[in-house]
Amino acid sequence: MEFIKKYYFVITGLVVFIIYLFTLAPSVVQIDSGELATVQATLGIAHPTGYPLYTIVGYLFSLIPLPFTKIYQLNLLAALYCSAGVSVFVYTSKFVLDNLTSFSFVKAPDIKFSKNKKKNKKEKKKNSQIAFSLDEIIKKILSIAGGLILAFSETFWMQSTSVEVYSLHILLINIIILFLLKAYLYKPDEKRQSDLKAWLIFSAVLALGFTNHMTTLLIVPGVAYLFFTKNRFNADSIKKILLMLLIFFPVLILIYSYLPIRASQNPLLNWGNPTDLERIIRHISGKQYQVWLFASVESAKKQLVHFIDTLSGEFYIALFLSIIGLFTSSNYTRKIFVFLLITFLFTILYSINYDINDIDSYFILAYICLSFFAIFGFLKLFQISKNNLKVLISVLALVILIEFYFNFNKVNQSNVYTYEDYTHAILNSVPQGSIIFSYQWDYFVSASYYFRYVENYRNDVVVIDKEILRRSWYYDELNNDYPFLFKNMQEDVNNFKEALIPFERGEKDYNANLLETLYRKIMTDLVATNVIDRSFYIAPELYENEMQRGEFLLPKGYTLVPDLLLFKVVKGNEYVPTKNLDFKIRFGKEKNYYINIIERFVGTMLARRAMYELQFGKTERAKIYAEKIRDDLPGFSMPNVIKNLLLDN
Repeated sequence: MEFIKKYYFVITGLVVFIIYLFTLAPSVVQIDSGELATVQATLGIAHPTGYPLYTIVGYLFSLIPLPFTKIYQLNLLAALYCSAGVSVFVYTSKFVLDNLTSFSFVKAPDIKFSKNKKKNKKEKKKNSQIAFSLDEIIKKILSIAGGLILAFSETFWMQSTSVEVYSLHILLINIIILFLLKAYLYKPDEKRQSDLKAWLIFSAVLALGFTNHMTTLLIVPGVAYLFFTKNRFNADSIKKILLMLLIFFPVLILIYSYLPIRASQNPLLNWGNPTDLERIIRHISGKQYQVWLFASVESAKKQLVHFIDTLSGEFYIALFLSIIGLFTSSNYTRKIFVFLLITFLFTILYSINYDINDIDSYFILAYICLSFFAIFGFLKLFQISKNNLKVLISVLALVILIEFYFNFNKVNQSNVYTYEDYTHAILNSVPQGSIIFSYQWDYFVSASYYFRYVENYRNDVVVIDKEILRRSWYYDELNNDYPFLFKNMQEDVNNFKEALIPFERGEKDYNANLLETLYRKIMTDLVATNVIDRSFYIAPELYENEMQRGEFLLPKGYTLVPDLLLFKVVKGNEYVPTKNLDFKIRFGKEKNYYINIIERFVGTMLARRAMYELQFGKTERAKIYAEKIRDDLPGFSMPNVIKNLLLDN
């Protein structure tokens, strides 16, 4: 019992971790999962901003000889990060409640005074101990409830299911908040004359946050508020800040030095090749993504509407408790209320100005603030119920169970093999040494890094990302791995890289028309100089978009043939046979935006192949594709001519 009382926050995190195991992805999932797993497993360089701390810790964890695939092991690490973050949140919440000096949760029971003063004193002490014990229990219950509300909110929970940098960010941002509040609430006594040590520790922890994810920046305004509220703006506070920076920058520089050191060793995945100061700054600052930051008022409005629309689906009933806590928390602790409000508002205002699809994870710090507010909402409810503990526990259980119930299926990725199956199917559909040209990063390209580089699955296949081909570093990486690719077009590549220099440096005098002309020529020449010696395949998104708009042209005399899940580049118009339909993609019951896109890609390519077979009078072969669509993709809308094939059976 004493163990539970002492380590209640650890036990809460452990329970959450066990639950997270039931929703953990067994394989690669959408977006950056494959790339980040590859970077961790091979000690590579990730996309900007590099995430060196995440990479190093992940690599060390991947070395532990666990009886799992590497991808599952790294997914497991994400669950550990998030559940540990819950533990820290619970501990921090209790720490805050402990410092509500003006508020008493439970009043000491009245005593009946007798003539025996000694007895009165003993009874009073006993009643005070009972009240203190009840106080401790209530504070722990409230803290645990707040932690569970955060743990089972949709976006937070989703980070625990697979490889993603936000999982470590969740742990670090909670640690940052804890040490910030410890420094702010530090009370000097005779033995502890200064809070400088507490602020120095905080600065080191803050630096660790920045070495994982730059959205750590979102907490800085709130930090400034608490720091100057306590220390005022004077010579002593400026001196304290300078001392903090003497800790902050060495930690930051030490960990980020991983990027140039490792990049110079040419790892398998070397995004940005940050070996010199210019490239390091460009990589750490995420310069290539800044085009989506503060893009327009319209995009900000769209993201704000998205945040508001999805908020109720994050917390359900708990959201009402957060709103109550938002309006009442200032009654208990005004300064911390202002800190949480500043952090919440700044997080929203900054994040809505980032025009990307997967924006939800940028709101995580706002969700953490709402979970703190929910605790104060429960506290207000406890007061309204006249300190009725049964009412409090009943409401807590109901709120948490509803949130858990509705979010479980939304985040559950325990049966998601779609991306693995889809990637395997594409790689297996092509002959030895083939080249695949695509920009299906979220569905195939990212996942292919993991399977080819970590599991050595069809590592003979060359996968070229059409969008990354716009970056100079990518040519160096492709040259290192596949020296034959640009062997007969080196002059074009050099001209493009030369024209790219002012653009990548952010200079205004770059020639956009020249860049686009050279880029289009490189795409065409990439096919022309390699298609004779190797099978060359084009992914459907290139055909549907760039080729239809005339931005990507095949060499003269060549055409495209639908070949299972890709288009094969061929010369002439003769019939081209393909492999048998021996792949199976597990789509599962729960769908999302990304899986729906894969279904569309698969269904469309199978339908195109069926039409191709019909053009050459091969009706029986066309039926095979129609049946595959019917059996595997019941929701896909087939053209009528293909539907009619099924009616003949």
